[in-house]
Amino acid sequence: MTTLRLKEGKHHRTRNGHLWVFRDELDTAAIPADLPAGTAVRVETSYGYDMGVGFWHPQSQIAVRLLRYNAEPDTDFFISRLRDALRLRERLFADEPAYRLCFGESDLLPGLIIDRYGDYCAVQHLSAGADLRAGMISDALQAVLPGLRGIIAKNDSQLRTKEGLTRTEQILFGEIPDTLTIRENGVQLDVSLLHGQKTGYFLDQRLNRKTVADYAHGLRVLDCFTNQGGFALNAAHGGAAETTGVDISADAIERCRHNANLNGFGQCTFIVADVFDYLKEQAQGGAQWDMVILDPPAFTKSKAAIPQAKRGYAEINRQALKLIPPGGFLVSSSCSHHITEEMLMEVITHESRRINRRLKLVHRGMQSPCHPIYLHMPETAYLKFFVFEVW
Repeated sequence: MTTLRLKEGKHHRTRNGHLWVFRDELDTAAIPADLPAGTAVRVETSYGYDMGVGFWHPQSQIAVRLLRYNAEPDTDFFISRLRDALRLRERLFADEPAYRLCFGESDLLPGLIIDRYGDYCAVQHLSAGADLRAGMISDALQAVLPGLRGIIAKNDSQLRTKEGLTRTEQILFGEIPDTLTIRENGVQLDVSLLHGQKTGYFLDQRLNRKTVADYAHGLRVLDCFTNQGGFALNAAHGGAAETTGVDISADAIERCRHNANLNGFGQCTFIVADVFDYLKEQAQGGAQWDMVILDPPAFTKSKAAIPQAKRGYAEINRQALKLIPPGGFLVSSSCSHHITEEMLMEVITHESRRINRRLKLVHRGMQSPCHPIYLHMPETAYLKFFVFEVW
């Protein structure tokens, strides 16, 4: 196995637990020119301390993704890591087995995402190292979940292009039905692994949707960027008097309506519209909602776009606040990693002052525990979630 050496003084972050070795941290003189992407390599500090094995990439700025392991990774390695990951999820969600089984670096499996939907799994190989070992990972999944009936690779993420990988989808094992039924917080959902976004459903807001259900009893609820209706349906399950979900995707809204009917939620309405335009129209028309939920897609993928993203968050939060009467609730979220909790709070506070609203923070949430935060890597923390009472 090839051994790569860090430059002098470049070991502190990785020795403290971070799993990424950047290209400019390596002594490039000793790196073989023909070392293929995805190769397992050993990393040492400048003074010879063994940092363990990781996956190499010759072009990516993340040159090595460390595994905290000391041998060539094989099927048994993936079985061990996946069993460790499964232990946490089964403790939390034993009765509703729909969760993120593997959250990449947080489960010490860099570049690997696995979402479980009962007897089916959706996998994303986001690094060359994980992609090269797709067969091992599939075999390991079947060993860890012996009742598994199908595995689909949802390798359509843009992140793969940074690793020189093609974007594709394929069934790796068994069969994948057009739709399958899962339960989330007692709500039934038909989801599609074949046709849904990313791995089929956004599981990271699971506990935050339960929080909304706890607050929603008797309220009129507006769920913006509803996607497949998760917040609206959970609010209805919690006893909301009326829920309206808005999304620009007609296909997503059709799935929302289907799932509302599946649960017998007659108080749910779903509308195809651009949320920015819809919020302005509602505010101009003097509409009021007891709770407005904002769960937009990521407004920025880079630090350079932070100013533009903040303007987007400012706009939707300002318009939403205009719709909420005293005693109502603003639920505001961001999944943009580069927008910190402090940034989002500052934006919301500023916009509330602009239109003479006063806010009480009554709940602060984060990503579901099936998306654990690895404390040595701030990059694994990305989801911000606030519930405010409005005055």
